[in-house]
Amino acid sequence: MKRITLLAAAGASFWLFSPVVNAQTQAASTTEANPLPRMDKDFVQAASMSSSTEIDAAKLATSKSTDKDVKSFARHMMVDHTKLTMQLKMAAPHGVEVPKDNSDTSILDTLKQLNGKEFDQAYIQKVGLEGHQSAIAVFEKEISDGQNADLKKAAQKALPTIKEHYKMAQDLAAKKGVAH
Repeated sequence: MKRITLLAAAGASFWLFSPVVNAQTQAASTTEANPLPRMDKDFVQAASMSSSTEIDAAKLATSKSTDKDVKSFARHMMVDHTKLTMQLKMAAPHGVEVPKDNSDTSILDTLKQLNGKEFDQAYIQKVGLEGHQSAIAVFEKEISDGQNADLKKAAQKALPTIKEHYKMAQDLAAKKGVAH
């Protein structure tokens, strides 16, 4: 799995889905030598995994969806999550790697098998709604329990954007008849 250090300024991954234990262990091991508390290491992993998943799923939406509203939502997610990723990288302590390309493959594999309206419904449900609900929980936990001041501040700064994404997903779901 490719890793990107704080000094590398490229790549897009952010915070949407709850981490898969294996991926969490892999990313946490990259920061074992750092004094970052476990809670904060877990936040960096969860945030980067969900963002990477969000961006990769949005890329799929631009090619697999035929719905202009879904494609517009996906483009918006790519732009915002790229910005939020850079904020996370800047907030991470020196020497702590923010994983890149660590998407939740189970979600992406499911989406890859779908097209058209089936894709749209799954994308809205799994990525738009469930993903943002999970991200809100991850960010709220870092804000309340995190020990690294810079990461807590980054979580506080990002949370309103993630909540706005969830609201956008709810509106899109209502418009497209996706239960939530």
